[in-house]
Amino acid sequence: MKEYINTGSKDTRSGFGAALLILGRNNPDVVALCADLTGSLKMDEFAKTFPDRFFQVGIAEANMMGIAAGLTIGGKIPFTGTFANFSTARVYDQVRQSIAYANKNVKICASHAGLTLGEDGATHQSLEDIGLMKMLPNMTVICPCDNNQTRAATLAVANHFGPVYLRFGRPKWPNFTDPDQIFEIGKALICNEGTDVTLFATGHMVWNAIQAGKMLETNGISAEIINIATIKPLDTAAVIRSVQKTGCAVTVEEHMLQGGMGDCIAQTLVRNFPAPVEMVGVNNQFGGSGKPEELLKAYHLDVPDIVEAALAAIRRKGGC
Repeated sequence: MKEYINTGSKDTRSGFGAALLILGRNNPDVVALCADLTGSLKMDEFAKTFPDRFFQVGIAEANMMGIAAGLTIGGKIPFTGTFANFSTARVYDQVRQSIAYANKNVKICASHAGLTLGEDGATHQSLEDIGLMKMLPNMTVICPCDNNQTRAATLAVANHFGPVYLRFGRPKWPNFTDPDQIFEIGKALICNEGTDVTLFATGHMVWNAIQAGKMLETNGISAEIINIATIKPLDTAAVIRSVQKTGCAVTVEEHMLQGGMGDCIAQTLVRNFPAPVEMVGVNNQFGGSGKPEELLKAYHLDVPDIVEAALAAIRRKGGC
C-alpha cells in the first residue's frame, strides 16, 4: 500500500482562495464575484488586491450568476463564490439558462459542500449539487480532494473554456497530494494499485478511502484506490480498466447516492463491464448538525463503512 503523508490539515477553500489570487496576478481577464461570503470563500486577498475586478453582489446569488454570464461577453473569466447550496439549488434556473445553455465561460466555485460543512446543518449542507450540475449539458464538474489539489484545479479551470462547477469544503482536512501538481481536467488519478477491489472516491472522501485501503491490507485484501477529481467528464477508460482488473468496486462520496459520482461509475460499468458495485454515500436523507467526523459516522461515510462495503463487493463477485 502506497504511503500518503498528511503534511498538515488545511481547508480546501483556502486552496481556492490562494489560486484565485495567483490567477488575478497572471491574467487580467480573471474577475471574481461573491454573494456576501468573501471571508468564507477566502476571496479577501483577491478583493483587496484587485478591487476593480471584484464584485460584491450581496445576498443576491441569482443576480450574481446573471452578471457573471454577462461579463463573459466582454471576454472576462468570472469566478463566482458562495456556498454549494446557494451555487446550485438557489440559482438553478440562472445557471441552466444563462450559463450552461449559453455555454458561457463562468467558473462556479462552491464551498461548504457535503456533510463536512458540519454544524450549519441540513439547510446549508448541499448533498444534491453534483447531481444537479452534472446533468447540465456543457457543464464540467470537479471535486478535488485536498488543499493542494483544489489550488491546482482552480488554476486549471481558468484555462478551460466553458462553464465549470468547482466543489470544495469548509473543514481543515488532511493535505497529502503533491503541492506542485498540474491538474488535468477529466483524468482520474490512481492513488494505489490493487487487485481485489477498486475504491472510487471524490473530494474529502479520497483520504478516507486511503485509510480504508490500509485497513483492508491488514486483512490481506489489495485495494486499488482512484481519485475521481473530475466527475464530469468522467475518465471512463480508467474506470473500466481498473474494474476489469479487480472485478468489483466501491464508490465513496459526500453526496446523495441518488445522482452522484456513484451513479456515473455504475452507468459506465453497466454499459461496458458489468460488475458488483457498492456505494457509500448519503442515502435519501437530508443532513444534520454536528462535527464533521460525527456526521460521517452517523451517515455511514466513515472508514469502517468503506471497509464493510469493500468486503460486500468482494463477496458478491465470489472472492470470499
